[in-house]
Amino acid sequence: AARIAERTRGRIGIVTVPKTIDNDLPLPENAATFGFETARAIGAGIIESLMEDARTTSRWYLTISMGRKSGSLALSMCKSAGATLAVIPEEFRGEKFDLALVVDTIVGAIIKRRTSGYDDGVAVIAEGIAERMDVGSLASAADSHADAYGHVHIADIPLGIVLRDQVRAALKQLGIDATVLAKDIGYELRCAKPVPFDVDYTRTLGYGAVRHLLSGGSGVLIAVAGGRVTPVSFEQLLDPNTGRIRVRTVDVSTESYQVARSYMIRLELPDFEEPALSRLAEHAKLSAAAFKARFLPSVRATTDGS
Repeated sequence: AARIAERTRGRIGIVTVPKTIDNDLPLPENAATFGFETARAIGAGIIESLMEDARTTSRWYLTISMGRKSGSLALSMCKSAGATLAVIPEEFRGEKFDLALVVDTIVGAIIKRRTSGYDDGVAVIAEGIAERMDVGSLASAADSHADAYGHVHIADIPLGIVLRDQVRAALKQLGIDATVLAKDIGYELRCAKPVPFDVDYTRTLGYGAVRHLLSGGSGVLIAVAGGRVTPVSFEQLLDPNTGRIRVRTVDVSTESYQVARSYMIRLELPDFEEPALSRLAEHAKLSAAAFKARFLPSVRATTDGS
C-alpha cells in the first residue's frame, strides 16, 4: 500500500487499516491492531481447555501460536489463560540463538513444576522464534526439511513437532517420564467471529478510512488514538533502514511483561541457589553442579538472566 501510494502520487486514493492478529504494527498510544483481541479471547479459551486436558491426563502441551515477528499474541494468551509459561523471541538476547536454549527453557519448566508435585502443563510458544534460531541447530533437528544443498526452509519446519521431539529426547536423557504433545493454534483464531471490541473498533476504523478517502486524502493508515480517528502517514510508519513498515515487538522492560513472567513457572536465577538448586537437581537426576551447568545458560540467555 505504501509503495502504491508513493508511485501513484494521489492519482489513486490509498488508505489502510491495522488488520493483523499479531499485534505488531507501531500504532499511536500502543493501540492494539484489530483482530488481536478476538484472537486472544479465542486462543485463551483453547488454552484453558488444553490446561484442563493436561491436568486430567498428566501431560504437557507445546502450543505454537501465530506471531511471525512478535510474541505479543503468544504472551497475551498465556497471561490471560494462566498457562504455565510463554516462550517468545523478544526475551532471548542476540540476533540468533540456539534451539537448545528453547528446549532447555521448556524442560526446565517441566522439572520445576514436578518439584511442586505436578506433571502437567501448557507452554505457549510464538512461531517467530523459528526466525531467530540459528539455522544450523534447526537443520540438525529437522534434516528432512533441508534441500539438496543443505539449506533449511524455516517456513516449512513444523516447529511444534521439532520442539516436541527435542523435549522428549531431553527428558528421556534425564530419565524423566513425561507425555509431551504438540498443538498448533492458528486458523481457529484468524477465522473466529469477532468479539464486540473488534466489531466496535473496526466500525470506527472503516468510517474513518472512507471519510479520509472522500476528503481526497491518501497514503495513510487509519488509527484510533484517544478515542479519535487519527490518520498516520505511511512515512511515519516506515523503518528508514529497511524501507519497510516498522514492526512493533514485545517490550520486555515493561511491567506488563514482568507481570506475565512472574506468573510463569520456569527456571529463574534464584532457582540456582540453595536449597532450590538441590531440589531441582534431584528431580532431574543430576548433581547440583551438573544441573546448574546444563540449565543456567538458558536462563541467562533470556531477559531476566544476567
